Amino acid sequence: MKTLFTKSRALVLLIAGALLVLVAVAILVSPGEFYAANNIQPGSNTSLLNELKAPAGFLLVAGLFMMAAIFVAGLTDAALALAAMIYLSYAGSRFASMLLDGAPAEGLVQAAVLEAVVGLACLAMVALRRPKIARMAWC
Repeated sequence: MKTLFTKSRALVLLIAGALLVLVAVAILVSPGEFYAANNIQPGSNTSLLNELKAPAGFLLVAGLFMMAAIFVAGLTDAALALAAMIYLSYAGSRFASMLLDGAPAEGLVQAAVLEAVVGLACLAMVALRRPKIARMAWC
């Protein structure tokens, strides 16, 4: 029987992975509609669309890896660490941009908060299991 901790880690990975997969698929399939929700108009600029879709491919693979790690115990720690890095780097970059450039569309502020929450949840799961790794992340 799985412990509460193991179930919690699986839930955090499911949420982190599913969010990345959903965002990635939306960007890859319909970038115009995805970005228009926050008043960003990529239009038909082929180079810009290419530049927006490239990281979406990485996010898709990372999200699938996170969800696969739910079923492969040996991948769990790596997937949680990857999720923490992705989400916290996105959140940190968005918050830095807000300080330097001003407030973006409300949806992007909400995305930053969600990314910070998910990233911190992933980091907490790593810290509870691997305190030494978590201490290194804060240095």
